[in-house]
Amino acid sequence: MPALSEVLTALDALWPAERAEGWDAVGTVCGDPAAQVERVLFAVDPVQSVADEAVSLGADLLVTHHPLYLRGTTTVAASTFKGKVVHTLIRGGIALHVAHTNADTADPGVSDALAGALDLRITGPLVPDPTDPHGRRGLGRTGELPHPMTLAELTAYAAARLPATAQGIRAAGDPDRVIRTLAVSGGSGDSLFDAVRAAGVDAFLTADLRHHPASEATQSVGAVPPALLDAAHWATEWPWCEQAAAQLDAVSDRHGWGLRTHVSRTVTDPWTAHAASAPLTPTHTTGAPR
Repeated sequence: MPALSEVLTALDALWPAERAEGWDAVGTVCGDPAAQVERVLFAVDPVQSVADEAVSLGADLLVTHHPLYLRGTTTVAASTFKGKVVHTLIRGGIALHVAHTNADTADPGVSDALAGALDLRITGPLVPDPTDPHGRRGLGRTGELPHPMTLAELTAYAAARLPATAQGIRAAGDPDRVIRTLAVSGGSGDSLFDAVRAAGVDAFLTADLRHHPASEATQSVGAVPPALLDAAHWATEWPWCEQAAAQLDAVSDRHGWGLRTHVSRTVTDPWTAHAASAPLTPTHTTGAPR
């Protein structure tokens, strides 16, 4: 079995920390470099349910996409929920490593996994990394659908292909519009609308779309604006866990490490219920809609 330090070196080669955004908090949160690693669990969120799962599994290393301490901290007291996660992991002899924005822009990265879940034929990054001479790294991906679909059909298709969440998939645009090309970005993507328009795709699938940016993105004079599909944040990033586990499996096979990788199926999306709204009904002419 390899030492944790050897596995971390491999993870840093897959997702170099220097390619993370300056505000990000990636890398190793806890763990003894000399400890041996046999089981590795991949998950999106380093929350208590995932830490408990890692303990039950007998994992030696937990790799998550989201940081535990994105904004720093002054305490790891177990009276705080993040401190309790740290205590749970350390008591269980489990290291924690984070690959966040350095995994978003990697080749392959988070959006490659999202595109793969939708069976897109990838044509390139949505926002290319200027430091990549091959033009493969970058934020988001553009691609072609396996066959043309109406927006209504694409919405149902995405809901069937991505992990189930309470939110499901929301769409903005003409339901009967035919969609052939699609841009995707795992996680929050409403800062990418300029790049989406420049790419000339028919639709954009991402997460965490806010009212005003989405409303403005669907308005246009002249050109037809892209349709929008809004999925749950967790659902757009979970496919990366399977991709990342396969990448570490390949490294393990090359080195003869015999690692056993696992992907958490625990749904850590914070939303747990959804009810469809009732249609607006008129009350009186001066009344506000309910």
